[in-house]
Amino acid sequence: MAGFGLRRRHPSHWIALAALVTTGVFSFLGNGLAGGGTAVDLGIELKSGLGNTPVWVGLGILLGVYALIITEVVHRTLAAAIGGILAVIALNHYKVGPALSLAQTTTLIEWETIGLLLGMMVMVGIISHTGIFEYFAVQAYKKSGGNVWSLVVILCIVTAILSAFLDNVTTMLLLTPVTIQLARVLDLKPIPILIAEILFSNIGGTATMIGDPPNIIIGSMMSKSAIADGKYPSLADGGVGFNDFIIELAPGILLTIIPTFMMIKWIYRDEFSGERVRDVKELEAKYGIKDPAMLKSSGSILAIVVLCFFLNPILHIPVSWVALVGAVVMLLMTDRHDLEGPLEKVEWTTLIFFAGLFVLIHSLQQLGVIDWIGQQVISAIVSFDESSRLVAALVILLWVSAIASAFIDNIPYTITMVPVVLQISYELNLDLGPMIWALAFGACLGGNGTLIGASANVVTAGMAEEAGYPISFNQFFRAGWCTVLTQSTNGLFYR
Repeated sequence: MAGFGLRRRHPSHWIALAALVTTGVFSFLGNGLAGGGTAVDLGIELKSGLGNTPVWVGLGILLGVYALIITEVVHRTLAAAIGGILAVIALNHYKVGPALSLAQTTTLIEWETIGLLLGMMVMVGIISHTGIFEYFAVQAYKKSGGNVWSLVVILCIVTAILSAFLDNVTTMLLLTPVTIQLARVLDLKPIPILIAEILFSNIGGTATMIGDPPNIIIGSMMSKSAIADGKYPSLADGGVGFNDFIIELAPGILLTIIPTFMMIKWIYRDEFSGERVRDVKELEAKYGIKDPAMLKSSGSILAIVVLCFFLNPILHIPVSWVALVGAVVMLLMTDRHDLEGPLEKVEWTTLIFFAGLFVLIHSLQQLGVIDWIGQQVISAIVSFDESSRLVAALVILLWVSAIASAFIDNIPYTITMVPVVLQISYELNLDLGPMIWALAFGACLGGNGTLIGASANVVTAGMAEEAGYPISFNQFFRAGWCTVLTQSTNGLFYR
């Protein structure tokens, strides 16, 4: 490292830094949630007399996009782009006033998520050149003693713990390169291991308020102060705080761990059996730290970024800003590689996929698709007798949230369902607390259902594909959906 190295900087470096800062500005204009909502309220109003036509059109577009993704006729990024374009066309057709401009359309993108992913990808790209990922891979092998199943268990437990106290997207960004390198060294198939880690990243993220975006949304919108200032102030005593998530959700999450391990062991009984014997000293010599000086500087910056993530409930600084500033500082502090080095780890197809998916989902939200789902939930609960409505509400909220979160983005879904849950509690005089946790369980664990059910899934799939190990929709669905059935059932009995 040679200080900041400002005089030797190529102009392209400053262009890249400007791109990072621009993304940060967009994310700062949005709200401070991790994966928060849109930046600008467009005030869209649909034409009168349309009935449910926009809803059916929106559902048709959504089903069409998923058909393209499941059948893999086109790449999922292109499928999301097609869906986003069709949804915007439909929205422009049904809305009052002129069509949305390109600038207005970009406000449908959740820049918090894009900024977080971009910043972390740049930092991972820089740190990967130090050899730290290979080093951790060797250490994991040493702990397992060469037993493949023991190695998988270690990786999954580490993933769950980090996801609970960091966040599941960042965790998978850090662990995916380690896992792929480890699989290569031990001559293992990396895809089953990556799928297992994804499942446990969503499990661990469910246990705390900062582990998964739906929990952050619920913790913000359903705090005592937020409810007191809202439409139903009488429900403020039922509001939740940071510690409530750990107290209420962590025990239920612990109950899902053993059944999930049993399910994974059964599904991948051939892949996760046997042992791999390697000379540990040879591995350590071959896959040691390549650049201690760079590791020290970049590792310090990453540690500060992670610390700020932990302190998010206190600092209230958007996590996207933390990641982007960390990426900019790391680019300035490291002068050992050209710009292409750090940027080669940025999964541009993944970022474009998220952008297209956000435009699609938020357009469908404006068309009334997600509100329609919420109204169906209320109608179903009201159909039950008063004495059994709470149980019915828990069952319906849990399963609808799990299924919906598996097939649509759980961030706008959760934002939509929070006022629905408050309305149910107020109008039907039902206890608010259990319904909050049913929503959290369903929305977070439902992300394990499909490859695009949660941000961590998509990020991992993008990195794996870049490394030459593409994860298909059906490969993930085979393990993910079975896991969702097991986890949601456990969550229901726990509640």
